[in-house]
Amino acid sequence: MNIIVFSGRQGGGRSRYFDLAHPVTLVVCALVVLGTLGGVFAVGMQLGAHTGGLVTGPSAWSRVLAEQKTEIAEMRARVQDRVNAIAGRLGQLDAHIIRIDALGKRLTTLANIDRRQFNFDDEPAPGGSAPSSGPSGNQIPDLTSQLSQLEQRVDLRDAQLSALENVIVGRSITEAVRPEGKPVGEGAISSYFGERMDPITGEEGFHKGLDFAGTVGEPVVAVAAGVVTWVGERSGYGTLVEISHGNGYVTRYAHNESALVAVGQTVIRGEHIALMGSTGHSTGPHVHFEVLHNGTQIDPLSFVKHLPQAG
Repeated sequence: MNIIVFSGRQGGGRSRYFDLAHPVTLVVCALVVLGTLGGVFAVGMQLGAHTGGLVTGPSAWSRVLAEQKTEIAEMRARVQDRVNAIAGRLGQLDAHIIRIDALGKRLTTLANIDRRQFNFDDEPAPGGSAPSSGPSGNQIPDLTSQLSQLEQRVDLRDAQLSALENVIVGRSITEAVRPEGKPVGEGAISSYFGERMDPITGEEGFHKGLDFAGTVGEPVVAVAAGVVTWVGERSGYGTLVEISHGNGYVTRYAHNESALVAVGQTVIRGEHIALMGSTGHSTGPHVHFEVLHNGTQIDPLSFVKHLPQAG
């Protein structure tokens, strides 16, 4: 097979013949083909370098998307596990607050306090800024709202229980230091508060306390909690123990054989403070019991309940 190539124009050109079967012609054609393929390969390498070596075929993209979906699913599962754990903890805290509410109600009832002052049924009033117009129904925003409500409930219950504790403690202290009861175990009243005939002089006088008859060495007890402010002899009283209870109240226990406490000592109701005797202005073993309020003797009978009288 021959190829004729014409050069020049208007018939003045020259013609050339190429025989494709000739070895030289075959070599030249092969070189031309190889050069063309080499250029295409070089262009492909340059494009690969510019694209970072990524293969952009459909199957490759499918594999990438599948891997990303798997990662998202795993992340969603981890987040959901944490959300479930927080939700469970919220449930436990809510149950704990319910028990606190029940305790508050019981304490209010036992202390005989108006439940309108300490209401453990009402939830705290809502407050804060207006809600945003964002998407609703997401679990994490729901948990955030529940946490805020739980925090408000805890703050309210803490304040209520603190106030209730102060009321109960204050009432307990008041009751503990208020003189109540008698200063002896079994003794009966042998002389009352008020005008009477003095058993020693026979003259009319004013008796400033109650006398409780008994036996020598019988325990004398404090009728309320307080601090001992006097221990020792005093004219007419013999061996005297005096206790200050606060709120203006003071009690005196006179004619004792001996004292069992010292000045400055703190005592509680029912504690033994002396042994009964007949010291001072006395005709026999007994306890002369006085109650003073703001420095003035008052009738102790109002502080003594259901006592038998000496017959």
